[in-house]
Amino acid sequence: MGSAAAVAARSTSLFFFFCFFLFPFSAVAGPIYKSLTPPFTASYQRYIDNSGAGAFLSSPNNTFQARIANSDHGSSSYYFVVVHVYSDEIVWSANRNRPVSQSSPLRFTGNGLTLYDDSDHPIWSAPGNSSSSSSSSLLLLLESGNLILLDSDNNTLWESFDSPTDVLLEGQKLPVGRNLVSSISDRNPSEGDYRFVLTENDAMLQWNGVDYWQLSMTSTAFREKNIPVEYLVMNFSGVYLIGGNADQVVIKAVFRDSVDVSGNSSIFQMAKLESNGLFTITRAGRSENQIFAGPDDNCRLPESCGRLGLCTSRGSCSCVPAFHSDLKGECVPADGSFALPESCNPSSSPADGAGADGIKYVNLRNDLDYFSTAFSDPIAHNVNVSSCQNLCSKNCSCRGFYHSHSSGFCYLIWNSIGSFTIKTTQSDLVGYVKTVAVKTSDDADKKSDFPVLPVVLLPTSGVIAIVLVATLFWFRRRRKTKKQKSSKSGIGKYLSSAEEEIDIISIPGLPIRFTYQELVAATGDFGTQIGSGGFGTVYKGSLADGTEVAVKKITCLGSRGRREFLTEIAVIGKIHHVNLVRLRGFCAHAGQRYLVYEYMNRGSLDRALFHGDPVMEWRERYEIALGTARGLAYLHSSCENTIIHCDVKPENILLHDKSPVKISDFGLSKLLSTEESGLFTTMRGTRGYLAPEWLTSSAISDKTDVYSYGMVLLEIIRGKKNSSPQTHSNSSASDNNNRGRANGHATSSASSRESGTRLIYFPLFALEMHEEGRYSEVVDPRLAGRVPSDEVKKLLRVALCCVHEEPNLRPSMSNVVGMLEGGVPVGEPRIRSLNFLRFYGRRFTEASVLAENGNEPGESMAMYQQHGASGNTSSSYDSLSYISSQQVSGPR
Repeated sequence: MGSAAAVAARSTSLFFFFCFFLFPFSAVAGPIYKSLTPPFTASYQRYIDNSGAGAFLSSPNNTFQARIANSDHGSSSYYFVVVHVYSDEIVWSANRNRPVSQSSPLRFTGNGLTLYDDSDHPIWSAPGNSSSSSSSSLLLLLESGNLILLDSDNNTLWESFDSPTDVLLEGQKLPVGRNLVSSISDRNPSEGDYRFVLTENDAMLQWNGVDYWQLSMTSTAFREKNIPVEYLVMNFSGVYLIGGNADQVVIKAVFRDSVDVSGNSSIFQMAKLESNGLFTITRAGRSENQIFAGPDDNCRLPESCGRLGLCTSRGSCSCVPAFHSDLKGECVPADGSFALPESCNPSSSPADGAGADGIKYVNLRNDLDYFSTAFSDPIAHNVNVSSCQNLCSKNCSCRGFYHSHSSGFCYLIWNSIGSFTIKTTQSDLVGYVKTVAVKTSDDADKKSDFPVLPVVLLPTSGVIAIVLVATLFWFRRRRKTKKQKSSKSGIGKYLSSAEEEIDIISIPGLPIRFTYQELVAATGDFGTQIGSGGFGTVYKGSLADGTEVAVKKITCLGSRGRREFLTEIAVIGKIHHVNLVRLRGFCAHAGQRYLVYEYMNRGSLDRALFHGDPVMEWRERYEIALGTARGLAYLHSSCENTIIHCDVKPENILLHDKSPVKISDFGLSKLLSTEESGLFTTMRGTRGYLAPEWLTSSAISDKTDVYSYGMVLLEIIRGKKNSSPQTHSNSSASDNNNRGRANGHATSSASSRESGTRLIYFPLFALEMHEEGRYSEVVDPRLAGRVPSDEVKKLLRVALCCVHEEPNLRPSMSNVVGMLEGGVPVGEPRIRSLNFLRFYGRRFTEASVLAENGNEPGESMAMYQQHGASGNTSSSYDSLSYISSQQVSGPR
């Protein structure tokens, strides 16, 4: 027995001996703690387990772990990280730029956390240089993923949420001044070239310091307040920029598929700045789902196809013209005698010592776009191509430039040059890439072979001949340059003699300037009219590249100054939103102004809604209501200056088969001169949609558009004009007559007597049905049985809230969007502020009765415009400006 025991003991000892030397890591793996107190030491070698994870601390539910780990299996570089266990995603790293070895220790003492290298030199510590005199006593990893250090009084000394890397977790705040920095790659967590930067105005994406995207560009983003941003936070409904002492939303970007995660701890959401510069938000539960990405077009990423690569809409990559791919797969000049300039010191000589004569600029195609021009300010205004080229040649950090012939804007490309893409809108910006001559070993010999002596010994007559030839060449070149300027570029290309009233003025952001001849050719000499109104007439056209456009000839600008006109055109031209019609360019000719817009092939909402066949379905109506609200919210909240449309109506809401609903004419109110302010009522609105404040000398604000939107929303629900006469069947004529007398409006007794019907003013009828809870009766009868009752109730209540008589009771358009999307509770209409509709309903009925008795609508209108509404508090209003279908500014 003793020998057997001895053999067994020796066998056990040998087993553990071999396990220790052959599998040392798994043999000595330490436990995973829920909390740590000093002193404590961890290393990858000490805490590695069978899965290869050096985890030593976990959150209460093991959702997150603190580990010493490598980002790539087999790598000898190790990092102190926090990992989301389910997805194995690193959400925070302490030493991303300074990796350590597997034996490097992390020590937790009363002074905090310190990570050392193999030489026992500290490379990272927390709380770092904190002025706190308290000692660290507890290290915790919260269920939110936040790693925190506490003192003995449970005061937080340090937290990982205050030092973000490339990831932002749900509930984590990103203050102004702190940024997310991308990793070099998925396998290398060192800092890359991309930044997610939070400023006081917006959240931006940058590549090497150059902006290429901002959060407010997102179609679901809305600016609520024009106040400085303080921090960014994300939850399961969207991304929010907060200001106003941390209690007001400045900008919000709402997720289209927001979910209720209450009680569901398995769902994890994070925002990450990817190594390629894409800002993504991913939600992981049972499956992983990317719910947000910016930019939404990968071709807008600075390095989507590498340096000088061309990204197409199909996602394919090639080199830009005049460049080809070398053996390394990089784009290089096709002309082998030139190369791309190397990095340089900005204080060194031009072109890396090549001299101005050694520089060659490669002209790119006119249809190529560069990601930064939409976000950069031009370095020079009103200059020609040569001047722009000289600015680039004088600085060795310049890699190329873009130049606009129409405005003379010059944009330089600094330090690094990225990818290009195809232009989505017409622009006369043309790109040029700098290349430098390749030096050869024969260059020095060629310099010494130059015949200096013969030149010195040339006779005087020879020198005179050379001077004469040079002078003649200079005059011919100057004459040719003038001719080119007058016929092909600059003023000559965009201005005829009749257009010199508007010369080239340096206005940042000015869109494309078309010649009158270009518009004549595009519109077939203005042969196809598609709309007209108070602002002018609209014609259909097709540009030389086949793009269909709508050309508006403006006829009511009065004595608008040329600089003011161009400045405001530049403002309108810079407004880009998926629910706003894009301004493509403009033209000035013989005292006339023309605006060129993108073409919407289905025309305006009034045609499709009131006269369309087949009937417009409810789902499309709801999407139109939501898209219109988003466009107005952008104008009110997300532009540099609030823009009030002043003429929201179905005629200015346009439809297209392949794009969302878009609002037109949103900037034309800015183009009216101050002399026309007295024409506000007749020039800046349409009867039937005018808010009460237009006619009472009250202040005009964005809430004026909200009222008009509410009236449009009622028409979307009904499928007819609010002011178009309509009969409504009554179960009891006497009951309705009693209601009419109680509400202060009259019914047609003859009509009621003969047919049991009454003429109605739809906004009043909608109010009555809301009061009685009979929402199904307000829907377009052509949609019977195909409309969700809860959505009808929602839209009707939103519409009534929008048409409150007092502007301050109306919701903002951003709140309207929130109500329609479901993120904001639907408001309750205030009956007191809607009683004015009863007065308009009575006037509408009386005007209709007069028309039935032989009076023309114009006579009825004149009668009530002259006499008003005596004995009613609303008598100061021109009631028929609410109930007439005659339009002042007309369709556009």
